[in-house]
Amino acid sequence: MPRPETTPRTPSTTASTPRVGYVTKMYPRFSETFVVNEVRGLERRGVEIEIFSLRAPVDTRFHAALAAVAAPVRFVPRAARAADAWSALARAHDRLDLRGLPAATLADLLAADPEDAVQALWVATAAHDAGLTHLHAHFGSVATTVARLAAAVLGIGYTFTAHAKDIFHESVDPADLRTKLADARAVVTVSDHNLAHLRDTYGPAAGGVVRVYNGLDLDEYARATAPRRPGRVCAVGRLVEKKGFGDLLDALALLVADNRDVHLDLVGSGPQEAELRDRAAALGLLRDGAEHVTFHGPLPQDLVRDVVARAAVFAAPCVLGADGNRDGLPTVLLEAMALGTPVVSTPVTGIPEAVHDGATGRLVPPGDAPALAAALGALLDDPGEAQRLADGARALIEAEFDVVGTSRRLLDVLESAAATVAEGRAA
Repeated sequence: MPRPETTPRTPSTTASTPRVGYVTKMYPRFSETFVVNEVRGLERRGVEIEIFSLRAPVDTRFHAALAAVAAPVRFVPRAARAADAWSALARAHDRLDLRGLPAATLADLLAADPEDAVQALWVATAAHDAGLTHLHAHFGSVATTVARLAAAVLGIGYTFTAHAKDIFHESVDPADLRTKLADARAVVTVSDHNLAHLRDTYGPAAGGVVRVYNGLDLDEYARATAPRRPGRVCAVGRLVEKKGFGDLLDALALLVADNRDVHLDLVGSGPQEAELRDRAAALGLLRDGAEHVTFHGPLPQDLVRDVVARAAVFAAPCVLGADGNRDGLPTVLLEAMALGTPVVSTPVTGIPEAVHDGATGRLVPPGDAPALAAALGALLDDPGEAQRLADGARALIEAEFDVVGTSRRLLDVLESAAATVAEGRAA
């Protein structure tokens, strides 16, 4: 098991700026561009960050934006055998002197999954040696489990960002999430819908939750000027139930049956790929010489941008999954709006906070293929209306989703959380 560096570093930021350890389940992850955007935004504000990845990345393609992230990445070893647990404990005791560990923290470590406890001790030791003053995790699942334990061992605070699967999926343990909400110095979530749900469901435990939207770098997502391709619909995302891509294929088939010259560019991969290909074939959308769908697979960010920027309309027909899973507020939907591509989506979770029906895009009921086909057809037929909605969408993105503003709000949360711990020590 690799040993973290053993010489503590002297923080170089101001006293009010925390040195933050980002704890993630996996970094980098092809579909989680919002983490990259967030880290880059904080780094521009002078925050020193180190990233802890609890799992080795499995994606074979990475976005070019990763090269702009200065934060080093530490891949946290996983316990392969019982001896690893004793090794991690001995190393933590050597570096941190665990004799004064609060009884409650020791009880939490003993009650945790052994692998989580070992990783928490490793993160705590590495964070101590790196001079980190705060931990922040993404998703309220295993990353927050480890961050919470590591922060308790170190006597520092932790925060986390709650997204969607970690809130709504049937696998979520409400008691576990309640504990994390209550113990965190603050919790960020990515939509007002999520904020209301957490407060309604968890009451006082969710009193520290605040909404900070995922931000976009609007220099990279400037409004597109390239000519758009008539009749071209695009959609981007993992090929999973909650994305509603089956409904999109049904809607496309209705447009084709109406003798429209339309084509769908579907970007992404996932467990439903074979099912979606079979569905497209059964609908007659993949006939030789008259194919109406291109399955692109996963593409790097610059190529995704090009596909979206050239499309006549972007579709995000999200639905509620049978397992409770759903999208929070898809980053790619915001990217399409920033690029000036008119959007059609559904009023699922936080989407109506960005897509205001008739003002910044069109909303149709989830699972309603005829309504989806009608909305797509209307925008394809009326470039003036499409332009009007795109103008409204771009203005909203500039006002609410620019990473310059969202990173400032997030830094306020992190500084306040870290200051609360420092004040408690002083008292």
